[in-house]
Amino acid sequence: MNLRKKKRIYLDHAASTPCDKYVLLEIKKCHKKYFANPKAIHREGTSARNILAEKRKKIAGILGAQEEEIIFTGSGTESDNLAIKGVVNYYRKLVNNPHVITINIEHPAVLESCRILIEEKIDITFLPVEKNGIINLKLLKESLKENTVLISVMYANNEIGTIQPIQEISKIIRQHREKYNKETPFFHTDAVQATNYLLLKVAKLGVDLMSLNSSKIYGPKGVGILYKKRGVPLNPIIFGGNQEYGFRAGTENIALISGFSKALEMVEKVKEKELERITKLHHYFINKISSDFSTIIINGDQIKTLPNIVNISIPNIESELLIIELDARGIAVSAGAACKTGSESHVIKAIQSADSRIMGNIRFSFGRTTRRSDLNYAFLSLKKILQKYKIL
Repeated sequence: MNLRKKKRIYLDHAASTPCDKYVLLEIKKCHKKYFANPKAIHREGTSARNILAEKRKKIAGILGAQEEEIIFTGSGTESDNLAIKGVVNYYRKLVNNPHVITINIEHPAVLESCRILIEEKIDITFLPVEKNGIINLKLLKESLKENTVLISVMYANNEIGTIQPIQEISKIIRQHREKYNKETPFFHTDAVQATNYLLLKVAKLGVDLMSLNSSKIYGPKGVGILYKKRGVPLNPIIFGGNQEYGFRAGTENIALISGFSKALEMVEKVKEKELERITKLHHYFINKISSDFSTIIINGDQIKTLPNIVNISIPNIESELLIIELDARGIAVSAGAACKTGSESHVIKAIQSADSRIMGNIRFSFGRTTRRSDLNYAFLSLKKILQKYKIL
């Protein structure tokens, strides 16, 4: 294949997905028709309230949850903050020195929430992961305390795609509760990256709290949800009105919520087919890289992984230079979490041994528009860049 200039190739779907055309139509319709405040008692308010209830019921059905267990938020980040701070703040006066466990490759929304809690004298354990990015379950068991109130472990990592053993973690938590005859610890998972490809039924996963984000599933930005199992205590972190059962103040954005509902419905319809298609692309791309580049490191577990993420490290070249060079050739990629651009990846640092060499790290993340021809072009472009800088 000749390397030639072609249309832009977007391989950064883990950062954000384009909004689906049918989702956009849904948003436009709702903006026009259901503009009233759903708290109002007039006809327009009642219509908005009915649509809000309809979309909540739809999402709850997809997750296998009850309607009152769905809390609409402004983002996945807010959902993470609400889950972690909400549980801890509730237990501050009930438990002597409440304890939280998480892992060191979590999304910044979880890590920064925990770091703020440390400043407030809350006991936080950051568990290291294995070299493949997967939690050590034995270490988790050993880290549990009688005063542990929350465990937050992401379903799948946003940088390297590694899938955590959520159901096994849930079993460990249940056994710990039985041992001490307690309702805690509760189990929160950030499922933002997992939504497109993995099981979402909360009962089967065994989670008490789960965060989702619309902008990662071809929906609009500015809306997310927190699934909160009935009976899980939670203090709000945003104050004002009593919207969202008193857990999240602020007038609900009916149009964005409707868009999110539509996007999630479409994800469920195409999930099985897309999983199969993207998995084939993942294997194809990994094999091409492995066969041609002996010095490139492929990060994360290659079996227990999301099919749309390929994260690689290349010696003797910087991430920023790789991204710029690929961008100049019409290819959009990133170095990791979009919200931490410019910082060294805490995920790669956690799974790689210390190395004096410069290691350029880039993440290719596929989506519904990704085709094999796109990956061929990306591969040849990468090869040209490495030849240019005499890396090969």
